Parts: sequence; C-alpha cells; structure tokens
Amino acid sequence: MLDEATHICRVIGLLYKRVFVERVGTVRAPPQLQNHDEIQRLRHNHKSCLPPLVTQNSPPSAVAPMVSASSPPLPKEAPLEGEWEEEEQGPRREAKWWYSTFHTVTAMVGAGVLSLPYAMAYLGWGPGMAVMVISWCMTLHTFWLLIQLHESTTGVRFDRYIDLARHAFGPKLGPWIVLPQQLIVQVGVNIVYMVTGGTCLQKFMEMICDDCTQLRHSYWIVIFGSTHFLLSQLPNFNSVYGVSLAAAVMSLCYSTIAWAGCLSKGRQPDVSYDYKKTSGADSIFRVFNALGQISFAYAGHAVALEIQATIPSTPGKPSRVAMWKGAIGAYFVNAVCYFPVAIIGYWAFGQDVTDNVLVALQKPSWLIAAANLMVVVHVLGSYQVFAMPLFALIEKVLTKKFNVRSGVALRLFVRTCYVAFTLFMAVTFPFFGDLLGFFGGFGFAPTSYFLPSIIWLILKKPKKFTTQWIVNWVGIFVGVFIMLASTIGGFRNIIADSASYKFYQ
Repeated sequence: MLDEATHICRVIGLLYKRVFVERVGTVRAPPQLQNHDEIQRLRHNHKSCLPPLVTQNSPPSAVAPMVSASSPPLPKEAPLEGEWEEEEQGPRREAKWWYSTFHTVTAMVGAGVLSLPYAMAYLGWGPGMAVMVISWCMTLHTFWLLIQLHESTTGVRFDRYIDLARHAFGPKLGPWIVLPQQLIVQVGVNIVYMVTGGTCLQKFMEMICDDCTQLRHSYWIVIFGSTHFLLSQLPNFNSVYGVSLAAAVMSLCYSTIAWAGCLSKGRQPDVSYDYKKTSGADSIFRVFNALGQISFAYAGHAVALEIQATIPSTPGKPSRVAMWKGAIGAYFVNAVCYFPVAIIGYWAFGQDVTDNVLVALQKPSWLIAAANLMVVVHVLGSYQVFAMPLFALIEKVLTKKFNVRSGVALRLFVRTCYVAFTLFMAVTFPFFGDLLGFFGGFGFAPTSYFLPSIIWLILKKPKKFTTQWIVNWVGIFVGVFIMLASTIGGFRNIIADSASYKFYQ
C-alpha cells in the first residue's frame, strides 16, 4: 500500500509540473508514465486524484474539445497558476440557434432601414432595386463565409474578427487590417444610434404631447444616451440576450409600421420619381452617399463571429450548422423589413422622401408615435450588441498590457468613458443621413462585402476560375468600389451640411 501511495503522489506531482502541461486543451503524461494500462488502473482506483490524461497510446476520443483562439485554451481540469480567472471570463457556449437569429437581426436591421427610401430617391427605381438585391445576396454569401471560417482550423474557434485576421494575414499584419475597420463599424454604429434614438424620442414626445415645452435636439440625444450608462454595465454578450430579443421584435414591428403607414397614406398627388434636382457634382456625391446608406443596412458581419462564439460546438455538431440556420432566419427577417420599406416608401413620396421615412408620416399619430418608440427600444439593444465586443476588447487590453485589475471598477470606468465619448460625438455631429453614408462606406463595406472573401481566398485557396473563385473576386471589386464611393460621398456631404448647421441646437 505504501508503494502504491508513493507511486500515486509521484504521478500527481509530475502531472502538474508546468513542463508537462501543453496549451492545447489536454494534459499529457510524462514519458515514464506512457503505459496506458497502468495509468487507467491508477485512475480507476483513485478517480479523485487524477485529471484526464492523454498518452501516446490514448484513443482519439481522449482528445479535448476545440478551444478558442481568443481565450485561454487550457482545460479546467488543470489550469495554470493565475489563469483560472481568465478562463472563467471566456465566452460561454450556451446559446441556441435562434439566439443567433435575433442577435443578427438586432445588429443588422436598425436605423438604416428607415433611410432606404431616401437612398432610392438618389438611385432611382432600376439602379436602386439592383443595388438592394445585389447587396442582400452578396452579404448573405460573405456571412456564410465567416460562419465557415469560424472553425476553419481543426480544434480552434476564431471567436473574433481579429483572431481570424491574425490567422489569415499573420499576427502582425492581421490586426492592422481588420481592427481599424471593426472599430469604425462598432463606434460608428453607436454614434449613429445615439442620433437615431434621440431623434425618434423627440418625435415621439412631440406627437403625444402638443403642449409640452420644446427641447433642443441635442437634449433629446443626451436623454437617450444617458440610459446606456446603466445598460452598458451588463457584464457580457450573453447577459444582453433579453435586450437583444426585444430589439429584434421592435425592428420587425416598426419596419412593418413604416411600410404599412406609407401604403395607407398612398401615393402623393405631386409625387415625382425623377432624380433629386441638384448640381452635377452634388448629384454624384449624393449617389455615392446613397450606396453607403444601403451598405450601412448590412452591418451585422462585424459581430458575426462574436455571436457564433456563444454557440456550443462538437465534432459531430459544429456551431456552423446552428449559426447558418440562425443566419437564414435573420436574412429572411431582413428581407421582410428592408424591401417593403424601400419600395413602398419611395413609391409613396418619390424624390421628396426624408432621410428617416417615419418623419414623413404624420397620421395616424398614435401609430407613428408607437413606431418611433419602437425605434428607441431597438437602438437601445443594438447599441449594446455592437458595444459589448468592444468593451471586452478594451478591458482585455488594459488587464493584459497594463496590468490593470479586472472587476467592477474597471468595467464602470471603461464603459462610462466610452458611452460619454459616443454621446459627445452624436451631439456634435447629428447628420443622420450623411453619417450613415460615411460609416457605411468606410467601415461596413470592408467587413460585410469584401474582407470575408479575401480571407476565404487566402485560407481555402480555391482553384482559379471556379465558381467560388469568381464570386469572391467579383465581390471584392464591388465592395472596394462601394467603400471608396460612399466614403467620399458621405464625407463630402457632412462637410456641406455642417456649413449650414448650428451646432448643439
């Protein structure tokens, strides 16, 4: 018995030496303990003493499940000293496929849907519908690419866009290619949603209270933005699923009210479908901006991998199956929301439609007021869906690079500063339509239209002139054109509109 106990203690001591711990999700036995039968006998007699072992003779089933490229890969059976807490902060794989549906709907179907008739007014019926259909098909394809690339390497899950970029472009170049684009998307969406929330909240109050004191537009943005100081303190992506679900339902409801209200209002007597009358140069820039507004409507790709990271995955049931199922549901809701609003809104108002179609609807007042309130609820959830991955990134950098202690204090400081920054930018630059065009081109076109195709070509290396090769290269050229054109148009329009705008009014 004494010899047996001594042998067991030697096994335990050797197992937990750092030299024998491999960061691949398993604990490998030392060379002198590679006899599989002996180890199994010891494990059978002393189950509480030994963690799972993988030896040279171990069966394939003994290998640990896939690990994350952005979280510590060690198993909980044998964490290294000081790394247990970090493992606990990694993404929890508990989401169902329908979670990905409403997260994607919340991220994608947002303020951009209300500006689609306005974009149609600059593009016209033919080009406008062509851009809408092509954008829907292209972004569905690139969404599929990201879903497949999430587990493109055996045993590894790329939980963030930046992790996939490191794998495709290298550890040094990858972050510089993807991180700026993703930051522009997430910060840009949050700024635009601050403006949208304040505008719709103002419209709601003015419609239900005629005798109330009229407040400045900037005050309404501040009132709306103040709610995010509280909501942003929710700890992680999984904790906002209730807010995200409510936001997804609201997006479907207010989109329906928008096109149904336009349909009930009918075609206006003096409606015109001619292109908006502006100077030649201004017309071109406005068309470019319209392309950006449509690309803004497909902004969910920036957080697609973070959404998929919450879904459990096994070799027999990979996460891409559930995520694709959820994506199909999300794109169906997307089509139900986008196309009726764009077509019927433009049909009803023609070239005179405003950049927020709800503003053009006045009756029935109670229904339009309800729709504006639904927009407010939706952008409350959408702001958090885009902000949560950014919060996690900032907090991780501070804890790893600057040794800042994680906890409530860090969360309170980082998230409060971020909300205050986006609120300040929204109050300073509340050009709703122009912001959509600028951020849509500069940030969303790369992440949604052509970066997934570039990464796919690098990693999968399809044969030249095959269908997959041609489709991805066409998407790259179209996406680059949309990015350049809409960025130029949006930036120019912001400068032009700011010349006549009175700030902080």
